[in-house]
This record gives sequence, C-alpha cells and structure tokens, in this order.
Amino acid sequence: MVAIILAILSLQTDPPPDLLRQVAQREAETEAVRSQYLYRQSVHMEEFDQRGRTTGAYKELREVIFSPTGERTEQFAEKPSSNLQRLILTDEDFQDIRNIQPLLLTPDLLPRYQVKFRGEEAVDGVDCWVLSVQPRQILQGMRLFEGEVWVDKKSLGVVRTYGQAVPPIYSKGRENLFPRFSTLRRALDGTHYFPVLTYADDTLPFKAGPLRIKLTIRYSSYRKFGTETTITFDPPIAK
Repeated sequence: MVAIILAILSLQTDPPPDLLRQVAQREAETEAVRSQYLYRQSVHMEEFDQRGRTTGAYKELREVIFSPTGERTEQFAEKPSSNLQRLILTDEDFQDIRNIQPLLLTPDLLPRYQVKFRGEEAVDGVDCWVLSVQPRQILQGMRLFEGEVWVDKKSLGVVRTYGQAVPPIYSKGRENLFPRFSTLRRALDGTHYFPVLTYADDTLPFKAGPLRIKLTIRYSSYRKFGTETTITFDPPIAK
C-alpha cells in the first residue's frame, strides 16, 4: 500500500509559480476572441413541489449579435414565457446569467478574489489544475463568484467552474437566494474554451419552505462575426 501511494505521489506535478497570472491572461484572450462570435443563449428554469413534480417554468432564448456598426448586443429570438408559481426572477438572477455563470477570470477581476491552488483532477479526459476562488470583500451591489475552477494544464484554459453567485440578499420583504451551478466549456475554435452548458439542480432554503429548482443554460450556434479586425497576443510564457 505504501508503495502504491508513493507511486501516485510521484506522478503529481507542481503548478507553475505564476499559474494565476497565466490563467488570467488566457482568460483575457478568450474574452477577446469570444467577443467576435455570435451565439444563442437559452435559459430554462424549473421549480418543483415536495413530491418532485414541476409546478412552473421560465424559458427564454436570446441571440447575441452585432449591429451593422459592430456593436455587440442581445435580442430575444423568442418571447420569454413563464408560469412560475413561487420563484420570482430578479435583476440579480439575470445579471448572474450574463456575468457569473459564464465567468471569465480576467486580470481586471483578480483583485476581487482570493485564489488558492487546491490540487489536480481530470475533467472529461483533460488533466487540470484545480483552483479555489473566494471573494476578498463583497461591497453593496456586487455580484461575485465563489467556488472552484478547473484549468487545462496544457492550454491554461478554464474547462469547468462549479460554485455559486454571492451574496444572497436578505432585506425587509425580500429574500433572494441563488443555486450552486456547474458551467462546462469546450474549445470550439480548437484553442479557446467557450461556455457551452450551465446546469444547476439545487434546493433553496427559503423561510417559507425549501424550494427545489433546476436551471439549464445552453450556449450554442457559435459563429464568427465577419470582420477584418485582427487581434494578436503576446507569445505564450514558457512554463
């Protein structure tokens, strides 16, 4: 048994000393490349009763597009529909759908977070570093991420995030809670990892009683916007 443990430990490798900086730079590159793409974003939110039966749902489909002047905008591809009975979707929910679920840990966001190396793990056959991400301080009006990030050891691209949008909001007559979720990314352009799926299945502990919800966000139909703009990056830093 000791020999097996020693053999496993010998296979583990240490992350580069500036891993976080390299990951943030890679995220900035991904953000710049993704900003040149059109795509569809579908949102499906369901709520359930204590017997596990669906009591209501919310659906929307948005197109992320470019105007003739090159400005990136969103528009509904279909009119949103909802028959939710207990759950009320808030501005914070839609803000999280736009910014937290598909989080990009770019250099400008790093000062908001405390990031620690947690270990290594394979995700869908990709060897990854695992990072723990915690907000340093949450000021009023801030929406931040708390959880874990899986980073491809080779490309330093983020392949998965798991966590929760924070903080929950409690005020007089208002209770706004948020589910834990996973977001998966794929290297759709062969190099940079784009979000393809966010999924949550969580029970929110409201004072009026627990409420189970499911959230599915799909990012699909990625296609590059026709432009002559060229974006260049510095050469990769040797590990």
